[in-house]
Amino acid sequence: MTDIDDTDRRLLNALQKQGRLSNAELSEKVHLSPSACHRRVQRLEKEGYISGYVALVNPRRVNRKTIVFVEITLRAQADDVLDAFEKSVARIPDVLECHLMAGQADYLLKIVAEDADDFARIHRRYLSSLPGVQGMHSSFALRTVRQTTALPV
Repeated sequence: MTDIDDTDRRLLNALQKQGRLSNAELSEKVHLSPSACHRRVQRLEKEGYISGYVALVNPRRVNRKTIVFVEITLRAQADDVLDAFEKSVARIPDVLECHLMAGQADYLLKIVAEDADDFARIHRRYLSSLPGVQGMHSSFALRTVRQTTALPV
């Protein structure tokens, strides 16, 4: 991988804000010719700086407005226990994020639900049967103060 320069950073920042920019619009925004812009974006994709493009869906429009953070403590930290847990949690469609943590909890999950009743369904159907779990602590988000997918580059 090569190092990125200020122009690459401008490209990454612009695409993080507006991933559907045409090459012409992007090249104008970052002050490059369209061909140079296209080559740089292709290189950033090839080298893994850009891992994909997505549409961000408004959770309220699809009735998934409740965010719940669940701290999970496992009975053991053996590789087989961690692997079994991670494989199981990866199959839960309502889990947006799963992080192996340092600190009191072993994992932190970010779960999206319609409401408290829907979270109860998710808990009964999926969370209560996750392998190796010793304890769980759930916290409901009251309001999202800041949310972004843009990384500082």
